[in-house]
Amino acid sequence: MRRRIPSHSALLAFEAAARHGSFARAADELALTEGAISRQIGRLEAFLGVTLFERIGNRVRLRPGGERYAAQVRETLDRLERDSQYLMGQPSDGASLDIAILPTFATRWLIPRLTRFRDRHPNITVHLAERMEPFVLAGSGFDAAIHFEHPAWTGMRSHRLLHEVLVPVCHPALIEGRDAATALDALPRLHRRQNPDAWLCYADEAGIHLSNPAIGARYDIHAMLIEAALSGLGVALVPRVYVEADLAAGRLVAPWPEGRSIAKTFCLVLPEPVRLSDAPVQAFTAWILEEARAA
Repeated sequence: MRRRIPSHSALLAFEAAARHGSFARAADELALTEGAISRQIGRLEAFLGVTLFERIGNRVRLRPGGERYAAQVRETLDRLERDSQYLMGQPSDGASLDIAILPTFATRWLIPRLTRFRDRHPNITVHLAERMEPFVLAGSGFDAAIHFEHPAWTGMRSHRLLHEVLVPVCHPALIEGRDAATALDALPRLHRRQNPDAWLCYADEAGIHLSNPAIGARYDIHAMLIEAALSGLGVALVPRVYVEADLAAGRLVAPWPEGRSIAKTFCLVLPEPVRLSDAPVQAFTAWILEEARAA
């Protein structure tokens, strides 16, 4: 069945005119005449059977239906442009993977190791996109996701990677000359906004007295907490896997016990079933499981 879709030229003319609120400015952008823009929009209105603009003298104004349609057309054109640019950037003799991932896991764990994957599979390009919340993987455009274990992934193939163990860390200067065992209550504490009770749970588990566990600055993601701790702004309660290099280099110290009661597990999530022809997915899966075992 033939699709009933307006012409590409008409949609481009309409989107530009809607964005500028002017046929003349749309014509300048698209290197057309104002009359050509007007004719394209007239054809679009005839195709849709809807008047999109109110024409007031030499001025035009979108009608309510036109405003909604303009937003939808702009989103569609933007997505088409992104998808086209993405495809144009693919190597002709290679493959690519699109992976949704937690941002701090990407910057602190995966990306520093990706040179080893590239060396092993030079023809596979790995694209990463931030996703903070679980989502439906099928039909999302992603080949895999790296996230916490979650009921949302039920029905998909999941491989456990690493177990998250939280540990309080800070800049060495923050506890210089202090007794770490008693200093935690007096030091500024940093919080992850999505887990406001983490310090309370940690104090209960570790048997450490905190007079006000909720006090302190809040940040959205662990990467922000780590940078704040590195800057000496306070003590951050973060997954040890994210700060191993900083601890080894002495940029951070962790003189307090680990906390395990609020731990989670990182996992690689794949759509089910994974086809035998999906060699790039299989290569990445084998490699990241190997890296996780080594870590």
